[in-house]
Amino acid sequence: MTQYKVVIVGASGAVGQEILNVMDEKNFPVGELKLCATSRSAGKEMYFKGQSYTVEETTPASFDGMDIALFAGGAASQEFGPLAAEKGVVVIDNSSHFRLDPAVPLVVPEVNPEDVKLHRGIIANPNCSTIIMVVPLKAIYDAAGVKRVVVSTYQAVSGAGAEGIDELTEHARAALEGREVVPAKFQYQIAFNLIPHIDVFQEMDYTKEEWKMVKETRKIMHDDNLAITATTVRVPVYRSHSESINVETERKITAVQAREVLGQFPGVIVEDDPVNKKYPMPLFTSGRDEVFVGRVREDNTLENGLNMWVVSDQLRKGAATNAVQIAELVIKYGCLRKR
Repeated sequence: MTQYKVVIVGASGAVGQEILNVMDEKNFPVGELKLCATSRSAGKEMYFKGQSYTVEETTPASFDGMDIALFAGGAASQEFGPLAAEKGVVVIDNSSHFRLDPAVPLVVPEVNPEDVKLHRGIIANPNCSTIIMVVPLKAIYDAAGVKRVVVSTYQAVSGAGAEGIDELTEHARAALEGREVVPAKFQYQIAFNLIPHIDVFQEMDYTKEEWKMVKETRKIMHDDNLAITATTVRVPVYRSHSESINVETERKITAVQAREVLGQFPGVIVEDDPVNKKYPMPLFTSGRDEVFVGRVREDNTLENGLNMWVVSDQLRKGAATNAVQIAELVIKYGCLRKR
C-alpha cells in the first residue's frame, strides 16, 4: 500500500488529538508523520500507533516534502495554509477562513465528495454544526427536495475548546458549593444554564455561528435558493452537539419513508422508537463517527414538513473524522498534487 507524508498543524489541541485517533482507527496510510503547533506546545510528546513524536513549532519548513496537511483550526490556517499549498501540499483546513472562498471546495464526504476534485491546494472542512445537519438533510433532499430548513442547535462546551470543558466543570462546582461563578470563556454561567449566543452578533442580530449554518449549507448542497434559518445555543453538555431540524420538502414524504431513506444513507444511524424511549442523546453518541437521527415525525402544521432530532460528536464527525475522510477522498480520487 502506498504511504503518504502527513503533517498535522494544531496537533496538541482537542481536534488535533482526535485527528490522530481517527487516523489510527482508520489505519490511514501514513508513511511519515509530523506534528506541529504553536511555540507554547512545541516539545510536547504525543503518540501515534505506539510511537512517540515530539511536537514542533509550525514554520514554513514544516511543509517541505509533505503530501497532506491537516489543519486543526485557528490562526495557523490563515498564516500557513496558502504557503503549504504553494509547496504542493494538499491542505485540509478546519478553520472558517477558507470555507466561503469560491475557489475552495467545502466538503462533507457523504454529501458532495466529488467537490474534492475541484481543489486548487486547499479543501475546507465545514463548521461542526453544519456537518451534523447536512448529512441527514442530504438524504431528505435527494428523496423529496427541500425548500426550507429551521434549525436550533444545542452545542456542547467542548465546541469552545478545552477552556469550555474546564469552565463547565468549575461553574458546576462553584454553583453547587455556593461560591461565586465567574464567567471567562462564556458570556454567563454555563452550568445549569443555556446561552443562546455562540460567536459574535452580525446582520439581523443573527450570530456568526448561525450565518455559518446558512451560508455553508447552501454551498455544500449547491443550492443558493435553499431557505435556512438557525438559532445556535450553548448547553451544559461536555461533548456531542444536538440539533432540532424542521424541514419543508418539495414533495410529500412520510415519517416512515423518511426513516427508511435516512437509514440507508451513509454515515447515518436511525434511533427512533418512541414506545421504548429510544432516541439519540449526547451521552451515548460521544466518541462515535456517525450522525444519529431520531424523533422523526411529520410536521402537524405543514403538508410537506418533517421534524428530526439529530445528534453527533462534533469533535469526531463535526471536525476530525470529516477531515480524515476528506484526506481519504484525496487519495481515492488521485488528487494529490504533483511537485
